[in-house]
This record gives sequence, C-alpha cells and structure tokens, in this order.
Amino acid sequence: MDPIYERAKKIKLLLMDVDGVLTDSKVYFLPAPDGTWTETKAFDSQDGIALQWLHWNGILTGVISGRKSPAVEMRSFQGHMRYCYQGHIEKIPILEEIMKDAGLRAEEIAYIGDDLTDVVLFRRVGLAVAVANSRTEVKQSAHYITAAKGGCGALREVAEILLKTQGYWDGILEKYEVGTEE
Repeated sequence: MDPIYERAKKIKLLLMDVDGVLTDSKVYFLPAPDGTWTETKAFDSQDGIALQWLHWNGILTGVISGRKSPAVEMRSFQGHMRYCYQGHIEKIPILEEIMKDAGLRAEEIAYIGDDLTDVVLFRRVGLAVAVANSRTEVKQSAHYITAAKGGCGALREVAEILLKTQGYWDGILEKYEVGTEE
C-alpha cells in the first residue's frame, strides 16, 4: 500500500491553514455603509461538503491561521470544525495545545499548508500536505502534494483520501445513490 495511504489511515484530526488552503489566497475588502471596511474571503463549496463528511464520520477538523477574519469564524462554524485559532503566526504552541485537548498523538494528525509558516507543523504531524500552489520549499517538506490548488478543492481531495483509506467513502457514495442501479 502507498505510504501516504498508510499515514492517512491513522488520521483522527485534520488541521489546516486558511489563506492559500481554504481560499485562493485572495482577501477582499468591501466598503460598509458607515465608511468602514469589511474583510471577506471566498471558500470552495466542495471543500465545504467535505468538511461535513469528515464531521459525520468522526474525523475532527480545525484551522490555525495567521490572520483574523469573521469569514473564517463562519466557515469554521458551518464546517463543524472543533478548532478555530486565528491570529497565530507561531503555530507550534497552538498545535501542542490542540494535541493535548484532543488527546491525540502526532501520527493521528494531518495538516494542510501552503507557506513557510506551515513547514514547522509539517515536521510535527503524521501527514503533511502541501496544496498545489504552495511555495517550493513547502512542497519539498510535505508527504503529499495535492493536484488541486488552495481554495479550489484541495481540502476535498485530502478529505476523500482520508475517507477512502478509513473505509467511509462507500457509505458516502451509497447515501447519495452514486453507482447504484435503478
């Protein structure tokens, strides 16, 4: 069996960066009626349903982001993420806090990232994933590189690997009557 699948079979928690992973790295500033500005981001809908499937099957999720954004809070809530840490460029203490809270070992955690601040976590988790549009140095540190770019289904790709290797994918296909005959 592929070493990536061996790693994926053990994963109980999928953590990820936000900008460049759940989004295409773009940040939108929109004017509000009172003259202030609101920040927002665009998220991929197929990533969103993947978060639901992970939740249904008991695989925990969360984000660790260097930026703070109400849009991330909403996405985290809608995606049933257990962890939502924002405003943290130094991510090691957050990972350690999450590991302690979840009672998990490093090999039971996957992390998806795209930039240099993510590499330190790659070295501390069981499955390190770089999105297709990651920096070269990040890709070199990853166990797996997605075919999809961040914000364009990269999370969905990783979720499917986890769900397939852990035996949940057939149940999802059955739920949606995919591959069944009438």
